[in-house]
Amino acid sequence: MPLAAALLMTFVCATCAQAQTGAPATRTLRGGVETGAPATRTLRGGVETKAIRFGKLWDGATVTNDAVVVIDGDRITSVGSGNSAVPRGAQVIDLRKYMGIPGLIDLHTHITYYWDRKPGTRPRGVQRLPAVTVYLAQDNARRTLETGVTTIRDLNAGNDMDLAMRELVASGAMIGPRMFVSGPGLSSRPNQPLDAEAVSTLVAARVKSGVDWIKVFGSRGSYEVVDGTQTVSFDEMKSVVDAAHAAGKKVAIHSYGASGVSDAVRAGADSVEHGADVEDATLQEMVKRGIVWVPTVDHNRYYIDARDEFGFAPGSEGPLKDYIERNLESVRRGVKLGVKIGMGSDAVYTMFGQNTRELEWLVKAGMTPAQALQSATTIPAELLGMGDRLGRVAPGYLADLVAVDGDPTSSIATLFSGVRWVMKAGQVVVNEK
Repeated sequence: MPLAAALLMTFVCATCAQAQTGAPATRTLRGGVETGAPATRTLRGGVETKAIRFGKLWDGATVTNDAVVVIDGDRITSVGSGNSAVPRGAQVIDLRKYMGIPGLIDLHTHITYYWDRKPGTRPRGVQRLPAVTVYLAQDNARRTLETGVTTIRDLNAGNDMDLAMRELVASGAMIGPRMFVSGPGLSSRPNQPLDAEAVSTLVAARVKSGVDWIKVFGSRGSYEVVDGTQTVSFDEMKSVVDAAHAAGKKVAIHSYGASGVSDAVRAGADSVEHGADVEDATLQEMVKRGIVWVPTVDHNRYYIDARDEFGFAPGSEGPLKDYIERNLESVRRGVKLGVKIGMGSDAVYTMFGQNTRELEWLVKAGMTPAQALQSATTIPAELLGMGDRLGRVAPGYLADLVAVDGDPTSSIATLFSGVRWVMKAGQVVVNEK
């Protein structure tokens, strides 16, 4: 039995057993997180109606004062203002001392990269069964939700672990952000080139396994190594993109260096990950093609901060700082030229819980706080093919909402420590108010 199916059966059976023994229908995480709907009043065909009140609401485009968001089940049915917007008999959740924003989207994570922080160990190199890793990675999922991120795109995981987590979350057996996953990334090696036959076989296998995206490692660059040497040729990239698009899948291409970014854009990638020293001509082509750039500036800040945890060699912070500056300089030019930029943390291990820190770099690059928020809402929602369901607070959209102590449309930093309450698809998943 495939790992995803086996894990799903295990989790669901455990949940069923709990219900049969009379255990409560709700569970809690840190901060009293509710994972089941309370047995209260219902309206409209038996679906519970909730009215969420915010002092202010940024809906993905504009700000409304004294906002009321009405929810039936997992969907938003109306957005209004004042007492008159509250339906008679609805359950009212009063968050008027907070500002509401849509649930956020992190376009680049590695949620199965888990470390238990035991003394004498390092994040990398720990050996465990895939099923154990999936179970332990719930901690990464919880920390992600606590940042206001309710949706992630996870790029590169082995042994069907990302597929398993996606299905467990979707079934309600595991608490976490909804997931779009790629399985293992494709790469070209001297003894395993991405020739036409290999590409056809690899893409077909990933599609059959149930992935949402195809990822390609187009260059070197990872952890403390910022070498951007291109490792996948333009022809190989084009072959992957064509095969994936023919199968109805989008493609994300990793490239630390400028040449790989250029070839990824010319090859028709749907998103490009990382990238420094990117030429203006490449950025202009991104604009022309509508390609989303996910620069992941902040993950190298994390590697500097966590260098002792990883045991990086002395002096490793120098190249990381240099890459950050070159990466950020390219983002500044991208912002000026109008490139669609998406928030991606590239979170691994102990970076979960810092998922939105990327937004601070986007503001440094010239975005307004509201534009930075759009890089974590409307832009990624469109990229994921969920532009009519995610990224906004509007009728018909999924009820993904975040309450923030502060105004992130004025100061993006309030988002990093100010998330107090999170709802995903109509269910409260973080409650620290």
